[in-house]
Amino acid sequence: MPEILPTEHEKREITFAQAILEATTQAMDRDGKVIIMGLGVPDPKGIFGTTLGLKERFGSERVMDMPAAENGMTGVAIGAALNGLRPIMTHQRVDFALLALEQIVNQAAKWHYMFDGQCRVPLVIRMVIGRGWGQGPQHSQSLQSFFAHIPGLKVVMPFSPHDAKGLLAAAIEDDNPVIFLEHRWLHNIKGPVPQEHFTETIGKARIVRPGKDVTVVSVSHMTYEGLRAALVLENAGIDAEVVDVRSLRPLDSRLVLDSVRKTGRLAVLDTGWKICGFAGEVVAMVAEEAFSDLVAPPIRITPPDYPQPTSPALTESYFPSVRQICNKIMVMMEKDPTELIFPEKNENVPHDVPDLGFKGPF
Repeated sequence: MPEILPTEHEKREITFAQAILEATTQAMDRDGKVIIMGLGVPDPKGIFGTTLGLKERFGSERVMDMPAAENGMTGVAIGAALNGLRPIMTHQRVDFALLALEQIVNQAAKWHYMFDGQCRVPLVIRMVIGRGWGQGPQHSQSLQSFFAHIPGLKVVMPFSPHDAKGLLAAAIEDDNPVIFLEHRWLHNIKGPVPQEHFTETIGKARIVRPGKDVTVVSVSHMTYEGLRAALVLENAGIDAEVVDVRSLRPLDSRLVLDSVRKTGRLAVLDTGWKICGFAGEVVAMVAEEAFSDLVAPPIRITPPDYPQPTSPALTESYFPSVRQICNKIMVMMEKDPTELIFPEKNENVPHDVPDLGFKGPF
């Protein structure tokens, strides 16, 4: 696995899930107004381990299970936020939150604007996205572009355990609604994370691998795939710069544009669909602001525009792979993709799980 944000000051390594749990615990310790609710929050599995032990530590008045009534419970969370609390609402899948769109889009996103800044909705909505174990069309969608389209919502998608903790802490402290999206394949990855409370700036991207030949802009789990692809491309003489945007809204356009102006080439990786998606937004921004700096047409690498399949025979070719990313970048660089050498595949790991430690879709 590629190295994740190593620094000399951060030697302790924890998982992405542990980082989310730690950020939540520290926020609730620091501020008695922080509460958490959601389907399965007190469950023995604790939503991939991200909520384990919270009920025992903070009690049932601050850590609450939620009935399958997403729209009504989101209204409760918004009301709590308007009255001074800082709720965290969790959904085991982004698909479930679709039942609460009226509350999220028409209420939470708009109160601050409608009341001339006099009302705040300090609400975090955590949602799990991504594939695995045949989740299929209704349980594995990546709908970040939809939420990023709505003014009044911030949309955060961390890749590393470090950013999972720092961005969640920042989201909890934000005075207006933040959509916090977690790819289920990231919960088990490990990386260096400070033990103390800290925040990362929402709306600031990060260069996770410097390079000079092509800019690879990615988000969430696709940053992991982008780093893996960069290692393969390096052996073919291509130096890829990988930019993890971390936040779709606000989007750090300056860092992306600076990188493209340096490399002259752009490939955007996304877990969401191509049409009207995040990848298209980045390409459009670069075309408007840095067209004369491009030496090759930008490319978008996303799943195809049809529902995510359940069958293993179909899922194997549905999701963008390292091979697909590398092949398309090689063509962009006017090189022969057959020159690439890919690592041997571990035949013991099914293609629809990230590793053998993956224990299931919940």
